[in-house]
Amino acid sequence: MNILRTKSVEQSIKDTEDGEHKLKRDLRAIDLLVFGIGMIIGTGIFVLTGIAAATKAGPAIVLSFVVSGITCAFAALCYAEFASAVPVAGSTYTFAYASLGEVVAWVIGWDLLLEVIVGASAVSVSWAKYFNTILHYMGIQLPASITGSQTIIAGLHINLLATFIALLLTVIVTIGIRESARFNLAVTSIKLAVVLFFIIFGIFFIKTANWIPFIPPSGPAPHPVNAGASAGFLDQPLIGLVLGQQSAFGFQGIITGAAVVFFAYIGFEIVSTTAEETRNPQRDMPIGILGSLFVCTVLYIAVSFVLTGMVSYKQLNTEAPMATAFTLVGQGWAAVFVSIGAVCGLTSVIMVQLLGASRVLFAMSRDHLLSVWFARTHPRFRTPYRINIIIGCLVAIIATITPIQELADLVNYGTLLAFVLVSIAVIVLRKTNPNLPRSFRVPWVPLVPILSALCCLYLMISLPIVTWIRFIVWLAIGFVVYFLYSMRHSRVSAQADASETVTTKTS
Repeated sequence: MNILRTKSVEQSIKDTEDGEHKLKRDLRAIDLLVFGIGMIIGTGIFVLTGIAAATKAGPAIVLSFVVSGITCAFAALCYAEFASAVPVAGSTYTFAYASLGEVVAWVIGWDLLLEVIVGASAVSVSWAKYFNTILHYMGIQLPASITGSQTIIAGLHINLLATFIALLLTVIVTIGIRESARFNLAVTSIKLAVVLFFIIFGIFFIKTANWIPFIPPSGPAPHPVNAGASAGFLDQPLIGLVLGQQSAFGFQGIITGAAVVFFAYIGFEIVSTTAEETRNPQRDMPIGILGSLFVCTVLYIAVSFVLTGMVSYKQLNTEAPMATAFTLVGQGWAAVFVSIGAVCGLTSVIMVQLLGASRVLFAMSRDHLLSVWFARTHPRFRTPYRINIIIGCLVAIIATITPIQELADLVNYGTLLAFVLVSIAVIVLRKTNPNLPRSFRVPWVPLVPILSALCCLYLMISLPIVTWIRFIVWLAIGFVVYFLYSMRHSRVSAQADASETVTTKTS
Protein backbone atom coordinates (compact mmCIF):
# COMPACT_ATOMS: atom_id res chain seq x y z
CA MET A 1 0.00 0.00 0.00
CA ASN A 2 1.24 3.50 -0.85
CA ILE A 3 0.45 4.78 2.62
CA LEU A 4 2.99 2.36 4.12
CA ARG A 5 5.86 3.26 1.81
CA THR A 6 8.99 4.41 3.58
CA LYS A 7 11.44 7.13 2.57
CA SER A 8 14.98 5.83 2.59
CA VAL A 9 17.54 7.44 4.85
CA GLU A 10 19.73 8.04 1.82
CA GLN A 11 16.95 9.92 0.03
CA SER A 12 16.19 12.00 3.13
CA ILE A 13 19.82 13.07 3.38
CA LYS A 14 20.02 13.74 -0.37
CA ASP A 15 17.00 16.07 -0.14
CA THR A 16 18.89 18.30 2.27
CA GLU A 17 21.25 19.28 -0.57
CA ASP A 18 18.43 20.68 -2.73
CA GLY A 19 19.47 24.32 -3.14
CA GLU A 20 15.92 25.65 -3.06
CA HIS A 21 15.16 23.82 0.17
CA LYS A 22 18.59 23.89 1.78
CA LEU A 23 19.07 25.06 5.36
CA LYS A 24 22.23 26.68 6.72
CA ARG A 25 24.45 24.45 8.89
CA ASP A 26 25.56 26.76 11.68
CA LEU A 27 24.88 25.06 15.04
CA ARG A 28 27.45 23.52 17.39
CA ALA A 29 27.08 21.15 20.33
CA ILE A 30 26.90 24.03 22.82
CA ASP A 31 24.12 25.63 20.76
CA LEU A 32 22.12 22.40 20.84
CA LEU A 33 22.70 22.01 24.57
CA VAL A 34 21.47 25.56 25.19
CA PHE A 35 18.50 25.06 22.86
CA GLY A 36 17.50 21.97 24.82
CA ILE A 37 17.88 23.60 28.23
CA GLY A 38 16.17 26.74 26.94
CA MET A 39 13.19 24.70 25.81
CA ILE A 40 12.94 22.32 28.77
CA ILE A 41 13.17 24.84 31.61
CA GLY A 42 10.00 26.86 31.24
CA THR A 43 6.30 26.54 32.00
CA GLY A 44 6.73 23.13 33.61
CA ILE A 45 9.08 24.27 36.36
CA PHE A 46 7.71 27.79 36.77
CA VAL A 47 4.00 26.88 36.73
CA LEU A 48 3.11 23.17 36.83
CA THR A 49 5.40 22.06 39.67
CA GLY A 50 3.32 23.70 42.39
CA ILE A 51 -0.03 22.73 40.89
CA ALA A 52 1.00 19.09 40.51
CA ALA A 53 2.32 19.02 44.10
CA ALA A 54 -0.86 20.56 45.50
CA THR A 55 -3.34 18.49 43.50
CA LYS A 56 -1.59 15.21 42.64
CA ALA A 57 1.47 14.08 44.60
CA GLY A 58 2.27 16.34 47.55
CA PRO A 59 5.98 16.47 48.50
CA ALA A 60 6.35 13.24 46.51
CA ILE A 61 6.28 15.42 43.40
CA VAL A 62 10.05 14.89 43.65
CA LEU A 63 9.43 11.23 42.78
CA SER A 64 7.10 12.28 39.96
CA PHE A 65 10.00 14.18 38.39
CA VAL A 66 12.20 11.11 38.81
CA VAL A 67 9.62 8.91 37.04
CA SER A 68 9.22 11.41 34.20
CA GLY A 69 12.98 11.85 33.97
CA ILE A 70 13.59 8.09 33.65
CA THR A 71 10.89 7.81 30.99
CA CYS A 72 12.43 10.68 29.05
CA ALA A 73 15.91 9.18 29.42
CA PHE A 74 14.79 5.99 27.66
CA ALA A 75 13.20 8.03 24.88
CA ALA A 76 16.19 10.40 24.66
CA LEU A 77 18.51 7.48 23.90
CA CYS A 78 16.27 6.54 20.97
CA TYR A 79 16.16 10.14 19.73
CA ALA A 80 19.94 10.43 19.97
CA GLU A 81 20.47 7.37 17.76
CA PHE A 82 18.02 8.57 15.13
CA ALA A 83 19.19 12.19 15.09
CA SER A 84 22.82 11.17 14.62
CA ALA A 85 22.02 8.59 11.92
CA VAL A 86 19.38 10.67 10.08
CA PRO A 87 20.51 14.32 10.41
CA VAL A 88 17.45 15.75 8.66
CA ALA A 89 14.89 18.36 9.72
CA GLY A 90 11.58 16.98 10.98
CA SER A 91 12.55 15.01 14.09
CA THR A 92 10.08 12.21 14.84
CA TYR A 93 8.31 12.75 11.52
CA THR A 94 11.47 12.03 9.54
CA PHE A 95 12.39 9.06 11.75
CA ALA A 96 8.94 7.52 11.33
CA TYR A 97 9.03 8.04 7.55
CA ALA A 98 12.31 6.14 7.33
CA SER A 99 11.10 3.16 9.34
CA LEU A 100 7.33 2.87 9.91
CA GLY A 101 5.84 4.27 6.70
CA GLU A 102 4.23 7.39 5.29
CA VAL A 103 0.89 7.30 7.08
CA VAL A 104 2.59 6.86 10.45
CA ALA A 105 4.95 9.71 9.60
CA TRP A 106 1.96 11.89 8.73
CA VAL A 107 0.24 11.06 12.02
CA ILE A 108 3.30 11.95 14.05
CA GLY A 109 3.97 15.12 12.04
CA TRP A 110 0.37 16.21 12.57
CA ASP A 111 0.75 15.34 16.24
CA LEU A 112 3.95 17.38 16.56
CA LEU A 113 2.29 20.42 14.98
CA LEU A 114 -0.40 20.28 17.65
CA GLU A 115 2.20 19.91 20.38
CA VAL A 116 4.36 22.87 19.46
CA ILE A 117 1.68 25.30 18.22
CA VAL A 118 -0.61 24.78 21.19
CA GLY A 119 2.39 24.70 23.51
CA ALA A 120 3.79 27.96 22.15
CA SER A 121 0.38 29.62 22.44
CA ALA A 122 -0.07 28.48 26.04
CA VAL A 123 3.42 29.59 27.03
CA SER A 124 2.84 32.98 25.36
CA VAL A 125 -0.17 33.49 27.63
CA SER A 126 1.91 32.46 30.67
CA TRP A 127 4.67 34.85 29.58
CA ALA A 128 2.16 37.71 29.41
CA LYS A 129 0.95 36.96 32.93
CA TYR A 130 4.47 37.00 34.41
CA PHE A 131 5.47 40.10 32.44
CA ASN A 132 2.36 41.92 33.60
CA THR A 133 3.23 40.97 37.19
CA ILE A 134 6.66 42.57 36.81
CA LEU A 135 5.08 45.72 35.38
CA HIS A 136 2.74 45.78 38.37
CA TYR A 137 5.70 45.68 40.79
CA MET A 138 7.21 48.60 38.84
CA GLY A 139 4.03 50.61 39.30
CA ILE A 140 2.88 50.23 35.69
CA GLN A 141 -0.74 49.15 35.41
CA LEU A 142 -1.89 48.10 31.94
CA PRO A 143 -5.63 48.02 31.14
CA ALA A 144 -7.19 44.64 31.88
CA SER A 145 -8.84 44.81 28.47
CA ILE A 146 -5.50 44.21 26.71
CA THR A 147 -3.81 41.79 29.12
CA GLY A 148 -6.32 38.95 28.86
CA SER A 149 -7.61 39.57 32.37
CA GLN A 150 -11.01 40.77 31.24
CA THR A 151 -13.68 39.28 29.02
CA ILE A 152 -14.42 41.67 26.15
CA ILE A 153 -17.45 40.04 24.54
CA ALA A 154 -18.94 36.54 24.38
CA GLY A 155 -16.07 35.02 26.37
CA LEU A 156 -13.45 36.63 24.12
CA HIS A 157 -10.20 37.79 25.73
CA ILE A 158 -7.64 40.10 24.16
CA ASN A 159 -4.06 39.59 25.32
CA LEU A 160 -1.82 41.97 23.42
CA LEU A 161 1.21 41.13 25.55
CA ALA A 162 0.97 37.53 24.33
CA THR A 163 0.59 38.83 20.77
CA PHE A 164 3.71 40.96 21.15
CA ILE A 165 6.01 38.17 22.35
CA ALA A 166 4.80 35.67 19.74
CA LEU A 167 5.36 38.09 16.86
CA LEU A 168 8.70 39.36 18.19
CA LEU A 169 10.11 35.85 18.46
CA THR A 170 8.74 35.00 15.00
CA VAL A 171 10.90 37.79 13.59
CA ILE A 172 13.96 36.46 15.43
CA VAL A 173 13.63 32.85 14.21
CA THR A 174 12.98 34.12 10.67
CA ILE A 175 16.13 36.26 10.57
CA GLY A 176 18.38 33.27 11.11
CA ILE A 177 19.31 30.20 13.14
CA ARG A 178 22.56 31.75 14.40
CA GLU A 179 20.73 34.84 15.66
CA SER A 180 18.16 32.57 17.32
CA ALA A 181 20.94 30.62 19.04
CA ARG A 182 22.58 33.81 20.35
CA PHE A 183 19.30 35.17 21.67
CA ASN A 184 18.48 31.82 23.28
CA LEU A 185 21.91 31.69 24.94
CA ALA A 186 21.33 35.08 26.57
CA VAL A 187 17.88 34.38 28.01
CA THR A 188 18.76 30.80 29.00
CA SER A 189 21.76 32.05 30.99
CA ILE A 190 19.49 34.39 32.95
CA LYS A 191 16.97 31.63 33.50
CA LEU A 192 19.54 29.17 34.81
CA ALA A 193 20.89 31.81 37.19
CA VAL A 194 17.40 32.36 38.62
CA VAL A 195 16.74 28.62 39.02
CA LEU A 196 20.05 28.18 40.84
CA PHE A 197 19.23 31.23 42.97
CA PHE A 198 15.90 29.65 43.98
CA ILE A 199 17.58 26.38 44.95
CA ILE A 200 20.46 27.92 46.92
CA PHE A 201 18.55 30.76 48.62
CA GLY A 202 15.44 28.64 49.20
CA ILE A 203 17.39 26.03 51.15
CA PHE A 204 17.62 28.46 54.10
CA PHE A 205 13.81 28.53 54.44
CA ILE A 206 13.18 24.77 54.37
CA LYS A 207 11.15 23.32 57.23
CA THR A 208 11.26 19.53 57.35
CA ALA A 209 7.73 19.46 58.75
CA ASN A 210 6.47 20.48 55.32
CA TRP A 211 7.64 17.13 53.94
CA ILE A 212 5.45 15.15 56.37
CA PRO A 213 3.75 13.09 55.11
CA PHE A 214 6.05 12.81 52.12
CA ILE A 215 3.46 10.70 50.27
CA PRO A 216 -0.01 11.87 51.36
CA PRO A 217 -2.68 9.13 51.54
CA SER A 218 -4.88 8.63 48.47
CA GLY A 219 -7.95 10.81 48.21
CA PRO A 220 -9.99 13.10 45.99
CA ALA A 221 -7.93 15.61 44.03
CA PRO A 222 -8.20 19.33 44.79
CA HIS A 223 -9.05 21.08 41.53
CA PRO A 224 -6.17 22.93 39.82
CA VAL A 225 -6.13 26.71 39.96
CA ASN A 226 -8.28 28.46 37.36
CA ALA A 227 -9.48 25.15 35.94
CA GLY A 228 -13.14 25.56 36.81
CA ALA A 229 -15.34 25.00 39.79
CA SER A 230 -15.01 21.25 40.11
CA ALA A 231 -13.51 18.22 38.44
CA GLY A 232 -15.92 16.17 36.37
CA PHE A 233 -16.01 12.62 35.05
CA LEU A 234 -13.88 13.47 32.01
CA ASP A 235 -11.15 15.05 34.17
CA GLN A 236 -10.15 11.81 35.88
CA PRO A 237 -7.25 9.73 34.52
CA LEU A 238 -8.15 6.86 32.20
CA ILE A 239 -6.35 4.36 34.44
CA GLY A 240 -8.35 5.62 37.42
CA LEU A 241 -11.59 4.89 35.58
CA VAL A 242 -10.46 1.40 34.58
CA LEU A 243 -9.02 0.38 37.95
CA GLY A 244 -11.29 2.47 40.16
CA GLN A 245 -8.31 4.17 41.84
CA GLN A 246 -8.13 7.63 43.33
CA SER A 247 -6.25 10.06 41.09
CA ALA A 248 -4.63 12.14 43.84
CA PHE A 249 -1.77 11.30 46.20
CA GLY A 250 -0.54 7.86 47.12
CA PHE A 251 1.30 5.80 44.48
CA GLN A 252 -1.14 6.61 41.70
CA GLY A 253 -0.85 10.27 42.61
CA ILE A 254 2.90 10.07 41.99
CA ILE A 255 2.30 8.55 38.54
CA THR A 256 -0.46 11.03 37.70
CA GLY A 257 1.85 13.80 38.87
CA ALA A 258 4.55 12.41 36.57
CA ALA A 259 2.11 12.58 33.65
CA VAL A 260 1.32 16.22 34.51
CA VAL A 261 4.90 17.43 35.03
CA PHE A 262 5.96 15.56 31.90
CA PHE A 263 5.20 18.90 30.24
CA ALA A 264 8.27 20.20 32.07
CA TYR A 265 10.53 17.84 30.11
CA ILE A 266 9.17 18.58 26.67
CA GLY A 267 11.96 20.17 24.71
CA PHE A 268 14.90 17.82 24.40
CA GLU A 269 13.24 16.18 21.39
CA ILE A 270 12.91 19.61 19.74
CA VAL A 271 16.70 19.62 19.54
CA SER A 272 16.47 16.85 16.95
CA THR A 273 14.46 19.12 14.62
CA THR A 274 17.63 21.19 14.07
CA ALA A 275 19.77 18.24 12.94
CA GLU A 276 19.88 19.57 9.39
CA GLU A 277 21.31 22.87 10.63
CA THR A 278 24.03 21.30 12.79
CA ARG A 279 27.68 21.32 11.68
CA ASN A 280 28.48 17.84 12.98
CA PRO A 281 25.15 16.16 13.83
CA GLN A 282 26.68 12.70 14.31
CA ARG A 283 28.68 13.98 17.29
CA ASP A 284 26.69 16.99 18.46
CA MET A 285 23.12 15.63 18.43
CA PRO A 286 23.61 13.07 21.24
CA ILE A 287 25.42 15.72 23.31
CA GLY A 288 22.59 18.23 22.87
CA ILE A 289 19.76 15.78 23.52
CA LEU A 290 21.15 13.75 26.41
CA GLY A 291 23.09 16.63 27.97
CA SER A 292 20.14 19.00 28.17
CA LEU A 293 17.90 16.29 29.62
CA PHE A 294 20.43 15.40 32.32
CA VAL A 295 21.02 19.01 33.41
CA CYS A 296 17.32 19.79 33.59
CA THR A 297 16.41 16.59 35.46
CA VAL A 298 18.89 17.42 38.23
CA LEU A 299 17.56 20.99 38.45
CA TYR A 300 13.91 19.87 38.50
CA ILE A 301 14.44 17.42 41.34
CA ALA A 302 16.31 20.08 43.34
CA VAL A 303 13.65 22.77 42.72
CA SER A 304 10.74 20.51 43.67
CA PHE A 305 12.60 19.36 46.80
CA VAL A 306 13.25 22.94 47.94
CA LEU A 307 9.80 24.21 46.92
CA THR A 308 7.86 21.65 48.95
CA GLY A 309 10.23 22.16 51.88
CA MET A 310 9.74 25.94 51.99
CA VAL A 311 5.94 25.86 52.33
CA SER A 312 3.19 23.28 52.63
CA TYR A 313 2.32 21.67 49.31
CA LYS A 314 -1.30 22.67 49.95
CA GLN A 315 -0.31 26.32 49.44
CA LEU A 316 1.26 25.76 46.02
CA ASN A 317 -1.90 25.54 43.91
CA THR A 318 -0.99 28.77 42.09
CA GLU A 319 0.21 29.78 38.63
CA ALA A 320 3.49 31.08 40.06
CA PRO A 321 4.54 28.61 42.79
CA MET A 322 8.19 29.66 43.07
CA ALA A 323 7.28 33.33 43.50
CA THR A 324 4.46 32.33 45.86
CA ALA A 325 6.87 30.36 48.05
CA PHE A 326 9.17 33.35 48.50
CA THR A 327 6.23 35.63 49.19
CA LEU A 328 4.91 33.27 51.90
CA VAL A 329 8.28 33.23 53.66
CA GLY A 330 8.45 37.04 53.61
CA GLN A 331 10.93 37.49 50.76
CA GLY A 332 8.94 39.60 48.29
CA TRP A 333 12.04 40.92 46.52
CA ALA A 334 13.08 37.36 45.74
CA ALA A 335 9.61 36.71 44.29
CA VAL A 336 10.16 39.59 41.86
CA PHE A 337 13.59 38.22 40.90
CA VAL A 338 12.11 34.79 40.23
CA SER A 339 9.36 36.36 38.10
CA ILE A 340 12.03 38.00 35.93
CA GLY A 341 13.68 34.63 35.50
CA ALA A 342 10.32 33.11 34.57
CA VAL A 343 9.84 35.72 31.84
CA CYS A 344 13.28 34.88 30.43
CA GLY A 345 12.59 31.17 30.71
CA LEU A 346 9.26 31.34 28.96
CA THR A 347 10.75 33.56 26.25
CA SER A 348 13.28 30.92 25.24
CA VAL A 349 10.61 28.18 25.37
CA ILE A 350 8.35 30.05 22.94
CA MET A 351 11.24 30.70 20.57
CA VAL A 352 12.40 27.09 20.45
CA GLN A 353 8.82 25.87 19.99
CA LEU A 354 8.36 28.22 17.05
CA LEU A 355 11.62 26.94 15.62
CA GLY A 356 10.62 23.30 16.09
CA ALA A 357 7.16 23.76 14.55
CA SER A 358 8.58 25.38 11.43
CA ARG A 359 11.13 22.58 10.91
CA VAL A 360 8.50 19.86 11.18
CA LEU A 361 6.21 21.64 8.71
CA PHE A 362 9.23 22.30 6.48
CA ALA A 363 10.03 18.59 6.28
CA MET A 364 6.41 17.64 5.57
CA SER A 365 6.15 20.26 2.82
CA ARG A 366 9.42 19.17 1.21
CA ASP A 367 7.92 15.68 0.96
CA HIS A 368 4.77 17.23 -0.65
CA LEU A 369 2.52 15.94 2.13
CA LEU A 370 1.66 19.62 2.46
CA SER A 371 2.03 22.22 -0.27
CA VAL A 372 5.66 22.61 -1.39
CA TRP A 373 5.06 26.37 -1.35
CA PHE A 374 5.71 26.28 2.39
CA ALA A 375 9.19 24.77 1.97
CA ARG A 376 10.82 27.73 0.20
CA THR A 377 13.77 29.12 2.15
CA HIS A 378 14.73 32.78 2.27
CA PRO A 379 17.53 33.58 -0.24
CA ARG A 380 19.49 35.54 2.38
CA PHE A 381 18.60 34.08 5.79
CA ARG A 382 18.31 30.45 4.55
CA THR A 383 15.37 29.84 6.87
CA PRO A 384 11.86 28.61 5.95
CA TYR A 385 10.48 32.13 6.28
CA ARG A 386 7.00 31.44 4.91
CA ILE A 387 6.43 28.71 7.47
CA ASN A 388 7.90 30.85 10.25
CA ILE A 389 5.55 33.72 9.48
CA ILE A 390 2.43 31.54 9.19
CA ILE A 391 3.10 29.60 12.39
CA GLY A 392 4.07 32.75 14.28
CA CYS A 393 0.87 34.51 13.26
CA LEU A 394 -1.20 31.45 14.15
CA VAL A 395 0.39 31.22 17.60
CA ALA A 396 -0.13 34.97 18.10
CA ILE A 397 -3.84 34.72 17.20
CA ILE A 398 -4.46 31.76 19.52
CA ALA A 399 -2.54 33.38 22.37
CA THR A 400 -4.30 36.71 21.85
CA ILE A 401 -7.89 35.49 22.09
CA THR A 402 -7.62 32.28 24.12
CA PRO A 403 -6.80 32.08 27.85
CA ILE A 404 -5.11 28.67 27.48
CA GLN A 405 -4.72 27.05 30.91
CA GLU A 406 -5.59 23.37 30.59
CA LEU A 407 -3.81 22.32 27.38
CA ALA A 408 -0.63 20.98 28.99
CA ASP A 409 -2.20 17.51 29.17
CA LEU A 410 -3.00 17.61 25.45
CA VAL A 411 0.59 18.55 24.64
CA ASN A 412 1.81 15.77 26.95
CA TYR A 413 -0.32 13.20 25.16
CA GLY A 414 1.05 14.17 21.77
CA THR A 415 4.64 14.05 22.98
CA LEU A 416 4.22 10.69 24.71
CA LEU A 417 2.75 9.22 21.52
CA ALA A 418 5.74 10.55 19.58
CA PHE A 419 8.09 8.91 22.09
CA VAL A 420 6.30 5.57 21.70
CA LEU A 421 6.64 5.66 17.91
CA VAL A 422 10.31 6.66 17.99
CA SER A 423 11.04 3.82 20.41
CA ILE A 424 9.37 1.33 18.07
CA ALA A 425 11.09 2.88 15.05
CA VAL A 426 14.56 2.25 16.54
CA ILE A 427 13.82 -1.48 16.68
CA VAL A 428 12.37 -1.51 13.16
CA LEU A 429 15.27 0.42 11.60
CA ARG A 430 17.81 -1.85 13.30
CA LYS A 431 16.13 -4.76 11.46
CA THR A 432 15.46 -3.11 8.09
CA ASN A 433 18.72 -1.15 7.81
CA PRO A 434 21.31 -2.79 10.07
CA ASN A 435 24.27 -1.38 8.12
CA LEU A 436 23.22 2.27 8.47
CA PRO A 437 26.13 4.23 10.01
CA ARG A 438 25.24 5.09 13.60
CA SER A 439 27.64 7.27 15.56
CA PHE A 440 25.47 6.72 18.64
CA ARG A 441 23.65 3.47 19.39
CA VAL A 442 20.95 2.78 21.96
CA PRO A 443 22.29 0.13 24.36
CA TRP A 444 20.49 -3.17 24.96
CA VAL A 445 18.13 -3.09 21.99
CA PRO A 446 15.28 -4.06 22.00
CA LEU A 447 15.03 -3.90 25.82
CA VAL A 448 15.57 -0.13 26.22
CA PRO A 449 13.18 0.89 23.39
CA ILE A 450 10.52 -1.49 24.76
CA LEU A 451 10.89 -0.04 28.27
CA SER A 452 10.64 3.46 26.75
CA ALA A 453 7.41 2.62 24.94
CA LEU A 454 5.85 0.93 27.99
CA CYS A 455 6.72 3.80 30.34
CA CYS A 456 5.24 6.32 27.92
CA LEU A 457 2.07 4.28 27.48
CA TYR A 458 1.63 4.08 31.25
CA LEU A 459 1.91 7.84 31.57
CA MET A 460 -0.56 8.26 28.68
CA ILE A 461 -3.27 6.24 30.46
CA SER A 462 -2.63 8.39 33.54
CA LEU A 463 -3.84 11.48 31.66
CA PRO A 464 -7.48 12.68 31.84
CA ILE A 465 -10.15 11.10 29.67
CA VAL A 466 -10.97 14.47 28.12
CA THR A 467 -7.41 14.64 26.80
CA TRP A 468 -7.91 11.40 24.90
CA ILE A 469 -11.12 12.73 23.38
CA ARG A 470 -9.50 16.01 22.25
CA PHE A 471 -6.55 14.22 20.74
CA ILE A 472 -8.73 11.73 18.86
CA VAL A 473 -10.66 14.65 17.33
CA TRP A 474 -7.41 16.31 16.22
CA LEU A 475 -6.18 13.00 14.80
CA ALA A 476 -9.42 12.52 12.85
CA ILE A 477 -8.96 15.93 11.23
CA GLY A 478 -5.42 14.93 10.30
CA PHE A 479 -6.58 11.74 8.59
CA VAL A 480 -9.06 13.74 6.52
CA VAL A 481 -6.29 16.05 5.33
CA TYR A 482 -4.01 13.10 4.60
CA PHE A 483 -6.45 11.10 2.50
CA LEU A 484 -7.85 14.12 0.65
CA TYR A 485 -4.51 15.80 -0.14
CA SER A 486 -1.29 14.33 1.22
CA MET A 487 -1.67 10.77 -0.03
CA ARG A 488 -2.38 12.07 -3.57
CA HIS A 489 0.57 14.47 -3.69
CA SER A 490 3.20 12.47 -1.78
CA ARG A 491 6.62 12.88 -3.37
CA VAL A 492 7.84 9.49 -2.17
CA SER A 493 4.79 7.65 -3.53
CA ALA A 494 5.00 9.52 -6.83
CA GLN A 495 8.67 8.58 -7.25
CA ALA A 496 7.95 4.96 -6.37
CA ASP A 497 5.04 4.78 -8.82
CA ALA A 498 7.18 6.31 -11.58
CA SER A 499 9.93 3.80 -10.91
CA GLU A 500 7.46 0.90 -11.05
CA THR A 501 6.05 2.21 -14.32
CA VAL A 502 9.51 2.39 -15.90
CA THR A 503 10.31 -1.13 -14.69
CA THR A 504 7.08 -2.49 -16.13
CA LYS A 505 7.66 -0.89 -19.53
CA THR A 506 11.23 -2.17 -19.64
CA SER A 507 10.17 -5.70 -18.88
